[in-house]
Amino acid sequence: MIEHVVAPHGGSLVNLMADEARADELKQQSRDWPSWDLNLRQLSDIELLMNGGYSPLKGFMNRSDCESVCRSMYTTEGTLWPMPLYLDVTREFADKVSEGDSISLRDPEGGMLAVVKVEQMWEPDLAADAARLFGADNSEHAGVARFLKMTNPVFLAGSVEGVQLPAYFDFQSLRLTPADVRREFTRLGWLAVVGVQTDRLIHRADQGFLYRAALKAKANLLIHPVVDISRSHDKSYYSQIRCYRALMFYFPLHTARLSLSPLQRRFAGPRETIWHALVNKNFGCSHFVVDPTHTDPNAETGDSLYYPEDEHTSLWDDHVDKVGVVPIKHEQLVYVRDSDDYLPASSVDGSQRILTLSETELHGRLEDGKEIPTWFTFPEIARELARAHLPRHKQGFTIFLTGLSGAGKSTVASVLRARLMQMGQRPVTLLDGDIVRKHLSSELGFSKEDRNINIRRIGFVASEITKNGGIAICAPIAPYETVREEVRQMITPLGGFVLVHVATPLEVCEVRDRKGLYQKARKGIIKEFTGISDPYETPKKPDVRLDTTGLTPAESAWEIMVHLEREGYIAAPSDDEM
Repeated sequence: MIEHVVAPHGGSLVNLMADEARADELKQQSRDWPSWDLNLRQLSDIELLMNGGYSPLKGFMNRSDCESVCRSMYTTEGTLWPMPLYLDVTREFADKVSEGDSISLRDPEGGMLAVVKVEQMWEPDLAADAARLFGADNSEHAGVARFLKMTNPVFLAGSVEGVQLPAYFDFQSLRLTPADVRREFTRLGWLAVVGVQTDRLIHRADQGFLYRAALKAKANLLIHPVVDISRSHDKSYYSQIRCYRALMFYFPLHTARLSLSPLQRRFAGPRETIWHALVNKNFGCSHFVVDPTHTDPNAETGDSLYYPEDEHTSLWDDHVDKVGVVPIKHEQLVYVRDSDDYLPASSVDGSQRILTLSETELHGRLEDGKEIPTWFTFPEIARELARAHLPRHKQGFTIFLTGLSGAGKSTVASVLRARLMQMGQRPVTLLDGDIVRKHLSSELGFSKEDRNINIRRIGFVASEITKNGGIAICAPIAPYETVREEVRQMITPLGGFVLVHVATPLEVCEVRDRKGLYQKARKGIIKEFTGISDPYETPKKPDVRLDTTGLTPAESAWEIMVHLEREGYIAAPSDDEM
């Protein structure tokens, strides 16, 4: 049988999985070991480490290797590996562990995945590492912000033994290991393979480019998308994968293979591009599509790319012998109406009429319920997108009212609920602050931490209602900007989110206070009272701002209804409905 021509990085494919007997032994021994629950990034790392996707690495890097990789992209032994591989834990957990101890690594459900033998522990200089990894120390850089915010302060190094790979219950036939993919390539007789690492849908233009690139390289294609597993509760996650599956019918039979990658992006630009190429090399790819937008922190913001495109090429050229993969620069194709064909943008002159559809325009069409042009994407993908991305008037949404106690939130929310129920377009649920406190958060106090937990619980319930096409009306005080933004980010992938600041002044709220809470707070009887002894952070950019001083509850609800109609969430309310 023909062996695949591309050797894994380092020469051989690493397999850290213990055999069945050893795995059972480790499970028994682990009862006395500390356990660390892996986050999503760590789950990605441990899976690729165990299955050989990170070959030739056999464990988490020590301090010298991490620092060397951050500085030069090479380990101390001279292995090219652009991103450090570390197990980061909290100080509280690190205090329970000593060098030489074994730690069991578990998934969020408590299943044991692997064992790490701790060889070294240290606290890195995260700011210095970020500056080297991302070429930036500005927290406005998405990669830097995520690295500094989500990385635990203590790093552990050590060898790894695998017990079992993470379990997936969806699209299991697409969860292929490097060994699985290589066996498939050998069976098919593929000697050259172009790796396509992406997190975006592939429409006609990109499909045309990939087909031409494979022909030019005399190679086949591994479509290897990174699909964010954190969105697995979201229907768009499943829709995205179904779109990839539909795409495969538009390549000639046995010329392309689809496999989902567990890789987690870092937004580190050119060095991350090389890292992706090495991982895909371990999956058997001899060529790799270099698309600067895939690793750039500004790719999804609409801003100009943070890393210039030529930096990817120049950095690759500096390390080409060590990479061992042929780069294929992504080329933009545009639709030329006169010839009814996609052509390289560089070959089209001003006399030819081209049609384009940006991501923003695509989402606008989906929200408005308009058809997606047939020249832009394939009919199966257009149907799938239309099914997954309902127009706004059919989506669920959350209305989140925030303001001081006595501002009028609950009354306005009650009126709003009645108006929306009267319209009968969707089921409506009211999550009032006091009611939620009684039924969901009765054990919580009023410290900042407890208040944030309460708001996150409200956000979670609202996200479930929104996801299932309903309307959630939330009316807590929610004094802190950060957690309000967390709730927005939790809900917006699932439907609409409207932040309403009920901006009634403090002095008006005090006059309205029938329970005497403000008076007790000023006397110090009630501690941590918002607006008196605890701050209220005014929303910077609410969707609607209301001062109920001079408005009736019905008039306030009308203002919100008008906003909902203007944004397309509801039809224009009639006089009878109001």
